[in-house]
Amino acid sequence: MGGAGNTSAAVDAAAQIRKVNLKASSGLPGLIQNRKVFGVAMFACLGGLLYGYNQGVFSGVLVMHSFEEHMGDAVTNETRKGWLTSILELGAWFGALYSGILCERFSRKYTILANVCIFCIGVVIQLTAATGNGSSSNILGGRFVTGMGVGSLSMSVPTYNAEIAPPEVRGSLVAMQQLAITFGIMVSFWINYGTNHIGGTGETQKDTAWLLPLALQLVPAVILGVGMIFMPFSPRWLVHHGREEEAIKVLTSLRGLPADDPILQLEFLEIKAQSIFEKRTEKERFPHLERNSTWSYLKLEAAGYKSLFTSWPMFRRVIVATVTMTFQQWTGVNAILYYAPTIFEQLGMSNNTTSLLATGVVGVAMFLATIPAVIWVDNVGRKPILVIGAIGMATCHFIIAAIFAENENQWESHRAAGWAAVAMVWLFVVHFGYSWGPCAWIIIAEIWPLSVRAIGTSLGASANWMNNFIVGQVTPDMLSGIRYGTYIFLGLMTSLGALFIFFFVPETKQLSLEEMDVIFGSEGTAVADFERQAEISREIGLDEALARFSERSGVVLPEVEGKHA
Repeated sequence: MGGAGNTSAAVDAAAQIRKVNLKASSGLPGLIQNRKVFGVAMFACLGGLLYGYNQGVFSGVLVMHSFEEHMGDAVTNETRKGWLTSILELGAWFGALYSGILCERFSRKYTILANVCIFCIGVVIQLTAATGNGSSSNILGGRFVTGMGVGSLSMSVPTYNAEIAPPEVRGSLVAMQQLAITFGIMVSFWINYGTNHIGGTGETQKDTAWLLPLALQLVPAVILGVGMIFMPFSPRWLVHHGREEEAIKVLTSLRGLPADDPILQLEFLEIKAQSIFEKRTEKERFPHLERNSTWSYLKLEAAGYKSLFTSWPMFRRVIVATVTMTFQQWTGVNAILYYAPTIFEQLGMSNNTTSLLATGVVGVAMFLATIPAVIWVDNVGRKPILVIGAIGMATCHFIIAAIFAENENQWESHRAAGWAAVAMVWLFVVHFGYSWGPCAWIIIAEIWPLSVRAIGTSLGASANWMNNFIVGQVTPDMLSGIRYGTYIFLGLMTSLGALFIFFFVPETKQLSLEEMDVIFGSEGTAVADFERQAEISREIGLDEALARFSERSGVVLPEVEGKHA
């Protein structure tokens, strides 16, 4: 079926022209070329550092003798230990869900600011646990509130970074979120190792060993909260909310181009065309609703969530986002991150200090393995990295299971086998670090149209956090119950994840955010949609701009004027 004025074709042509004119690069050269965007995204990724620090810090705190003495049976009972760990993920699931609406209503920037405050409140509540007499209620409540902040940041920061980035480095900038997460994990593991033996004659001195790692979360949180005040709004959000002059100023600053530069104007028109199209589509579909009050706004957002499930192209995005995130968690990465000292003790590292040291290596290995993803993900692509990483992780799980089954009752006399299993855990986090860590978050941040990008990303992030919660809850019982069977189960789940990516998930590297409509089947949109797209393209001068740039750059445009079927 042909269409009049297919904006997807126009956007594709605009992306080609932009790359030719700017000689745009991907990877490290692209980050250097876009150093202003790189700096802003790197600062925003302090949100990822908070996320990672939270993931890692509690695993060490759980095995500290001073924490066990203070909390009593709250940490010796496996089910209660699971709740202490996983309650943060339950809060994060809730935070990821509500942040979709906050991001659309109040901006990505203000959502990040608000949830930094929520995060800090949660940390303070946790610190008050030292005043209790062995009660874990403060830790539970504080970790839930902290989780709300972490869950929100987990979706708002990648959304923000994706929307300030040019297409050629978008994957690298969103992958920086995962790099920041792994850096936070690494730092938390080594802080736990360093504070483990803090002691004294009084109760307060002993509690410092676990209070200090928890309190240090406030430092990057305050820096992020203060710094975001001075960061720009997302230009895409500004355009969508009628603040076009501000959007041009932000693009001018981020791209280092003057406001009247034709390339910058072309990028602005791409964003504007998509925004107008989605607003008119929304108006046609929900004529009785206006964004003129909080209640009507909430009803429109609810309708937006519903729309994710009413057409195959959109529902396919839902499947890609939620199932990818489900498999990311069932690789078992957070089972290892949350309970690494316990796992290493089970693999023969009987000394508490040795298990914490081995845990510290996990953080270093994952951090270093994430660096190549930031540099190469926009060149290699998402699919091959995800598939290769899943195969590597599954292989590590099966090897650990075999070693565990063979030596479960003889670690003392087979120390080499124990270290071999530990090495497989280290290799596992390397495979996760370069693959499913960054690439899963890149995919859920980039596949959505502008009108539902925030709620779509929040849906994917909420799937991540709900499965994260389940993993954190069941892992202690799995490790004590089915023991080496835990690794067989996780290996099978990871293998299924590789098959899902290979057969169902399209490649999205170096596509503009607006081009995603094509690969998810939007070329089957009704003729009325094509006509609306053509009308908008003519109204705002996108067709004319494309023609001028085509003549200047020598890039042959796809057919823009077609015939009705």
